[in-house]
Amino acid sequence: MEFRSVGFALLIASLTVSCGGGGGGGGDDGGNSSTNTTTTMVELGRKLFFDTNLSSGSNQACASCHDPDNGFADPRVSVTAPVSEGSVGGTFGDRNAPTAAYASFAPSFGLVADADQTPETDSKYQGGQFLDGRAVDLIEQAKGPFLNPLEMNNSSEAEVVAMVQNADYASDFIAVFGAGAFNDTSVAYHNIATAIAAFEASSEVNQFSSKFDAYLAGSYTLTASEQRGFDLFVDAEATKCANCHTVGDTPETSLFTNFRYYNIGTPMNLNNPAYLADNSFVDDGLGASSAIAESDRNGERGKFKVPTLRNVELTAPYMHNGVYATLEETVLHYDIQVANLFITPEVNEANIAAELNAGTFVGLGLSDQDRADLVNFMKTLTDGYF
Repeated sequence: MEFRSVGFALLIASLTVSCGGGGGGGGDDGGNSSTNTTTTMVELGRKLFFDTNLSSGSNQACASCHDPDNGFADPRVSVTAPVSEGSVGGTFGDRNAPTAAYASFAPSFGLVADADQTPETDSKYQGGQFLDGRAVDLIEQAKGPFLNPLEMNNSSEAEVVAMVQNADYASDFIAVFGAGAFNDTSVAYHNIATAIAAFEASSEVNQFSSKFDAYLAGSYTLTASEQRGFDLFVDAEATKCANCHTVGDTPETSLFTNFRYYNIGTPMNLNNPAYLADNSFVDDGLGASSAIAESDRNGERGKFKVPTLRNVELTAPYMHNGVYATLEETVLHYDIQVANLFITPEVNEANIAAELNAGTFVGLGLSDQDRADLVNFMKTLTDGYF
């Protein structure tokens, strides 16, 4: 349960600081327990998460790109339109929006301890938010989209705070953060992000309600194909899937990510608006991130954070640039394409094909049935089974 303890310790610490710093004194919620305060924070965060008025065009909320019915990813994207449209029509980012589900379990961005690094998977960073780790934690991540001109396109923190102050839930914000909750723009903006992070850490977003969770609890029996797929998935020699998409004995240790960064040889998506605007566009991922020192960036080119596979059935297209339409294509990437020259990697640097097995990786040699079984297993990770 390492990641849960790290993520929730960070969140609860932030909630405590934010509630104490809201300027309200002992007032309205002085008699409430911390549990009640956190519950109120989650409810407030939910309202903020779904409020389309918090964008310049009053047409985009956090939930627009992180839809609960789509595994908290964007239902509007596809291989041919792989990135989300912003509040201003015709504006796009350059990456496929990842799921917001289970993001709260990521540790803060930082170096992997030397003892935990392995030579066959050269990854020295872990955690943080966004695909390149540029936000240290979930609260800092929640601040970004409001001011990004390619997303919600607000001009300033003050503009966002004013929108919340004029919202029909402004009284809820005051109830959580105190009578002076809107007095200091910087504090109020931080608290908006804190409430959103609290919702994103809630059981509504992180349900652990899939067939696989039922299987771990002994209340679901995997089908023959699902079981074969699971056995392949955790086989450290046959597929190596669980080397990065880690699996434990409990739901909370089975997040299907180690939150580290790798270059997996992803091919270019020629439908990416960034590439269409400039056919020399290359996304360097962590190698261009403000999260790491400039002197360290060359060795991190093309690396992106390992995504959780929970709800992966719902979150197509796949990879940071949305280049694959189906899980079948994605499995094939690891089985054959990453080890061969059938594709042109977006970042032509050392990737896991070179790193795995000290450079001897030549593909997995999976059969059609093996790949189908792996896909069937991954479909057991979809929440909502119970």
